Amino acid sequence: VLGLLVWTLIAGTEYFLYPAFGWVMFVAVFYWVLTVFFLIIYMTMTYTRIPQVPWTTVGLCFNGSAFILYLIAAIVDAASVTKELDSHNYNSWAASSFFAFVVTSCYAGNTYFSFISWRSRTLQ
Repeated sequence: VLGLLVWTLIAGTEYFLYPAFGWVMFVAVFYWVLTVFFLIIYMTMTYTRIPQVPWTTVGLCFNGSAFILYLIAAIVDAASVTKELDSHNYNSWAASSFFAFVVTSCYAGNTYFSFISWRSRTLQ
């Protein structure tokens, strides 16, 4: 839900005039779609029908890459927010920057728990 907020707040503005917001949009939409995809896989228990896939490693790689790319996108988002004549853009970009950092912290926590799960799985 928080990732959805990031890209909808940016998409409601003239983000296409600023290349930095294009990068933020790419990261936010890409990881939102992948997160929904993995949510569906886990809710339907599809992962139990495909035992050949190392799901703990996949989860660790997904969450780790999401954390790193979202951190970069959040920093780019925050650095690109400028006060303009149109306060709608400023408010939306500032809010998207805040939520990008919140999403980054969520992915960081999930990366930590994925690492703990992956490490306990490899030690067995």
